Amino acid sequence: MILCHLALSTFLFNLVASSQSSTVNLGYARYQGQALPDGITQWLGIRYAAAPVGPLRFSAPQDPETVEGVQDASQHGPLCIPTGEYPAPAGTSEDCLFLDLYVPSAARNATKLPVFVWIQGGGFNQNSSPNYNGTGLIKASEMAILVVTFNYRVGPYGFLSGAEVSKGGSVNNGLKDQIKVLKWVKTHISKFGGDPNHVVIGGDSAGAASITLLLSAYGGEDQGLFHAAAAESQSFGPVWTIDQSQFAYNNLVIRTGCASDPDTLACLRSLDTASIQRVNINTPLPSAQTPPLYMYGPVVDGDLVPDYTYRLFQQGKFIKVPVIFGDDTDEGTIFVPKNTSTVGEADTFIQSQFPNIRFDHLAKLNHWYLSENQTRQFPDSKPYWRPTSNAYGEIRYICPGIYLSSVFASAGVNSWNYHYAVEDPAAEASGEGVSHTVEENAIWGPQYVSGTPPASYFTSNAPIVPVMQGYWTSFIKFFDPNPHRYLGSPEWKTWGDGKDYRRIFIQTNNTAMETVPMAQRERCDYWTSIGTDLSQ
Repeated sequence: MILCHLALSTFLFNLVASSQSSTVNLGYARYQGQALPDGITQWLGIRYAAAPVGPLRFSAPQDPETVEGVQDASQHGPLCIPTGEYPAPAGTSEDCLFLDLYVPSAARNATKLPVFVWIQGGGFNQNSSPNYNGTGLIKASEMAILVVTFNYRVGPYGFLSGAEVSKGGSVNNGLKDQIKVLKWVKTHISKFGGDPNHVVIGGDSAGAASITLLLSAYGGEDQGLFHAAAAESQSFGPVWTIDQSQFAYNNLVIRTGCASDPDTLACLRSLDTASIQRVNINTPLPSAQTPPLYMYGPVVDGDLVPDYTYRLFQQGKFIKVPVIFGDDTDEGTIFVPKNTSTVGEADTFIQSQFPNIRFDHLAKLNHWYLSENQTRQFPDSKPYWRPTSNAYGEIRYICPGIYLSSVFASAGVNSWNYHYAVEDPAAEASGEGVSHTVEENAIWGPQYVSGTPPASYFTSNAPIVPVMQGYWTSFIKFFDPNPHRYLGSPEWKTWGDGKDYRRIFIQTNNTAMETVPMAQRERCDYWTSIGTDLSQ
């Protein structure tokens, strides 16, 4: 009996101690996390900004309100509402500004571990890679890093623009949400054992586009919020001015019935979420024929985003920190309609994404990518799907990555580039190939992502996971992908002095350095030269 009481007392003591050690006081709230048996403590659903609803809709993120008592941090917060889905999907809400932390349980205030802040993708119109679990990366780091993930506003909730929004609210709010998270990290991460002076930002697709926008934010003003960056499939979509974005505001006002209101912005703010979501749809960009893949996105506001991305980097207006850029072999396949049957349909798709593209630009594109000898037939697809995918993949993703690697190298900053070519049998058979952001499964570990990984990442391609995790955790820890790389992995050499074009070719059991082929360099030089013409 005495032994039973002792055992119960020990259990209760440990339970209380665990609860106390996983409760963190942020000043505005206290959050209790979960200490898991695998040595990781997680805090899920921490509010980092006030609910952006009512009068705060279309406004910059504000500090969270103070709440009393200990808040449970065992559930992810709701995701932000996407464009083009009505009713709003389950698990989404306008009140979505929450973050998650994954921390080695042994971390204490004095440990000052490196911090990895992940920015998810989704074309700035959805949170497409939410709730990734940092456990795999932390274990690969030998329990020596912290991981932060978060949601940010997308679609009109995060990127509505126009004169009325600029005057009565704020533009680029999705980007400002990201900056709010980085400021939160700087203020609070030491309470979790993290080092606010050793923060690496990472992201995929629109998350990687966000990295390029944060690197060039305010013309490259370094606020000390991050110290290295790893961008996967950096995306250079068109960036409009506030005036050019007015059409989207006007269309939303008309569709919601707010056109006759003397204060159209106040009218939009007074609507319930369902009334906005019912008409939150993609429409063609001015001078385009069909709706783009992604309608809303960052705008040139003369402040946070002072100019086109290409131009800012051309002018040297960016933060000089160590960087990784890179892409997948078949970046465009998941975007281009599989029924693309003719050159005309291919050009129409490209023009719908880049409405400023000219006939002479399309002539180059058609010559390089769309000749008949480049057509390929795959199941359930038409012959111009893959050639159009190759064009779109280079214009939007691959060529910007090559360009950025050269810019950083020319500025004397350590710059690494990768070509991810890990082939999955099912994806190769379907024609999707090594598709956009598939490397996330290797970086995080296939069991820790929120989507469905290719089956081969648990079997034939399982060996690539520790290789990628070794490079990434090394970069997070040392701002260099090599010191902590996986045993037997080749040295990942820098891009070079701007002329070498060295990148790492990543393939299961076949990873090695390679040089960008001259034909791809020629194409990318051209797309880079007209990048500002395309509003990139």
